[in-house]
Amino acid sequence: MKFYLTCFFSLIYSFSFAQDKQYSSYFDVNYFGGNVVLHNYDILHLIQGHPEGIIVSWNKKTFGYENWEQRFNYPDYGVSFAYQDLKNDVLGANYSLYAHYNFYFLKRNLMLRIGQGLAYTTNPYHKEDNFRNVAFGSSIMSSTYAMLNYKKERVFNRFGLQGGFSFIHYSNANVKAPNTSINSLTLNFGITYSLDEVSPEYQKTLAEDDKKFTEPFKYNLVFRSGVNESDIINSGQFSFYTISAYADKRINRKSAIQLGVDMFYSNFLKEYIKYRSVAFPDEGVSGDEDYKRIGVYAGHELFVNRISLIAQLGYYVYYPYDFEGQTYVRVGMKRYFGKKWFGALTLKSHGFKAEAVEFGLGIRL
Repeated sequence: MKFYLTCFFSLIYSFSFAQDKQYSSYFDVNYFGGNVVLHNYDILHLIQGHPEGIIVSWNKKTFGYENWEQRFNYPDYGVSFAYQDLKNDVLGANYSLYAHYNFYFLKRNLMLRIGQGLAYTTNPYHKEDNFRNVAFGSSIMSSTYAMLNYKKERVFNRFGLQGGFSFIHYSNANVKAPNTSINSLTLNFGITYSLDEVSPEYQKTLAEDDKKFTEPFKYNLVFRSGVNESDIINSGQFSFYTISAYADKRINRKSAIQLGVDMFYSNFLKEYIKYRSVAFPDEGVSGDEDYKRIGVYAGHELFVNRISLIAQLGYYVYYPYDFEGQTYVRVGMKRYFGKKWFGALTLKSHGFKAEAVEFGLGIRL
């Protein structure tokens, strides 16, 4: 926990040091409590009590000095630290560190926060000491949280209030089995504290024709890789490689639509096919089935400054071995380095069943 707190406050210091009059910042502290959502009957024995915890965040407010800030209604961005007691000795407790955005609606009274980061769990699966924990197969996991809150700043001097719903997801995306994951749906209530006595004025300089932005088709090539494991515990971690090619078309400054093709080389699936052929001979699996897959997909990309959020829905057109269904989903983010090159961090899944966390490098021509 000391390590996470040190990282959290170091980030705050580094961001705060770079502050100028175009921005202001604030803290918020939220208590939350609720329930674990039953998304898989394999975790039924793990749902006990009502998990609770605390989220501490530092937020940098934007005021439209850059055009993207005005396009997204002056969002905040920052870092969050979360502690959650899952009220189960098998699951233990989780500590998480996130980067997040806050988006505002209804005259800035409604806030939607989306955060992505890493979590540390105190009691992961162990075949002898903790074999009942089928949710967390590793100590380090990815975590996503969303917060939908009614919010009022500066209710009393620099203090404000917020409250609403929070959703927290933990998963290692099959980097190591087991991995049924845990989702918590909670109520939260918190206070905010503004670090600046006076905030800058909101800028409204965006040109009326800003929404008329057009761009020709762009062509993208992405190489993705990582490691993962099948659901068979201790079956081993194997590398995978994915080559993606797609075309995208910007429909405005915020959004682009995508059409593309994926080629999957998943070595864990190659070993899984061999395992099924030996362990379950009645299934009719020979062990020589091709482990490679080819999919086509359509997607959407939301551009937020140099970071963009992507969501893609795919269908395997070459599918020699039936594994988790013929449709797949990819969600995640991209970070552009200049006008052409980008890095990507994405999650590929079949419905609610994660297959892999993908680290990608691509070029947009």
